[in-house]
Amino acid sequence: MKDLEKIVALAKRRGFVFPGSEIYGGFAGTYDWGPLGTELRLNVVNEWTRAMKEHYNMAFLDSSIFTAAKVWEASGHVSGFSDPMVVCNKCHTKFRADHLLEAIGVVADEKMTEPQINILFDEYRAKLQCPSCGKKDFGKVVAKNLMATATLGKFNEEDQDVYLRAETAQGIFINYKNVLDSGFFSVPFGIAQVGKAFRNEISPRQFLFRKREFEQMEMQYFVPPKEAVAAYEEWKVERMSFYDRLGIKKEKLRWKQHENLVFYAKDAWDIQYEYPFGWNELEGVHYRGDYDLSQHQKFSGVDMTYFNEKTKERYIPHVIETSTGVDRTILMLLSDAYDEDEMNGEKRVVLKFKPKIAPVKVAVFPLLKNKPELVAKAREVFKLVRGSVDGMVMFDDNGNIGKRYRRQDEIGTPYCLTIDFDTLNDDTVTVRDRDTGKQERIKINELPEFLKNKIK
Repeated sequence: MKDLEKIVALAKRRGFVFPGSEIYGGFAGTYDWGPLGTELRLNVVNEWTRAMKEHYNMAFLDSSIFTAAKVWEASGHVSGFSDPMVVCNKCHTKFRADHLLEAIGVVADEKMTEPQINILFDEYRAKLQCPSCGKKDFGKVVAKNLMATATLGKFNEEDQDVYLRAETAQGIFINYKNVLDSGFFSVPFGIAQVGKAFRNEISPRQFLFRKREFEQMEMQYFVPPKEAVAAYEEWKVERMSFYDRLGIKKEKLRWKQHENLVFYAKDAWDIQYEYPFGWNELEGVHYRGDYDLSQHQKFSGVDMTYFNEKTKERYIPHVIETSTGVDRTILMLLSDAYDEDEMNGEKRVVLKFKPKIAPVKVAVFPLLKNKPELVAKAREVFKLVRGSVDGMVMFDDNGNIGKRYRRQDEIGTPYCLTIDFDTLNDDTVTVRDRDTGKQERIKINELPEFLKNKIK
């Protein structure tokens, strides 16, 4: 199993991910994307967007982070969106009760009520130890609502609570009718969205896996009830195949069916990835039925039905949801790509990203930084490559060639170009492959096409 601590250290050292508010001691459950993390995030989002755009009947949306409180009442988040919290009586650290139980091999049903989780917790209380101070002294388990609140638009005590959205899905549901009425789409069709969501997590953990501020890539597919089961199976196949586009090892992915469905779900499967801390959810592919649209019709009074002109049927469409996190996807990519091997007798750390996903596609080196003619030629090649490669190109003249190779290997750059004295004579450069270490001479004027094919 790969060491998560090594991945976290590399992510910070090389500018993928920084702890949030670090110079002020940090802020739990938040992280900032560094230069390379920002580029990697953009590659992930773009690839997901391309996959969704391959459907001719796919609309895209960018809904507001702030929404009316009624939205979350209708969705059930205000009354039923909570985690079981317990506090250590000695050090006063807050924990999720189900996580403490999991640590000793006891799995709590996520649908348990507050009294039920307390009964289970009390049964194993004597075995439960505080991860912070080591004591076995916990208080009562209470249900803690995960909705993140804000004061925007709330000026008096009697004003309604204001929430930051807990998921991007509700922004899609409340705009379903608007998209349909625009006249460009008809059932079946999908609405896709990439956006931030916020949860007041009790105990954020496992690096990017569980955060208080995170980004979702979500799609809701609206389909006639009679076609929903078949469409659901098609989307399951399609979503698993997406991870091949990212270059993820097949043996690290699996399907996991929900044993205890939430009350509105018809069926629910998760795509799981084997993270350094074990198998866990990467993406949910769920058949939600007509619950969401029916709820918003009930609470808003707006008719959410669809009339099929051909069949003369009127119905509320059923919904198939695919939902994955940008943060979890990037943690998966870092975990999957991370490797420690030996090349030319030297040990190295390398991120073996698929070339089109790598944050830096190409690095350009002058053999020596103190030779103006080599630097000038390298700048010329850098300008040519940067204008022809779809993605980030880096110019690197710091240290000897070996150190530069190791530095680029560590951030996953698939191809390095070295400009040497032969370049000045024959207009060829050395192209070095990250994974094999193989080097070949390529004409400068052939580089754009050569690299384009390699990266594609």
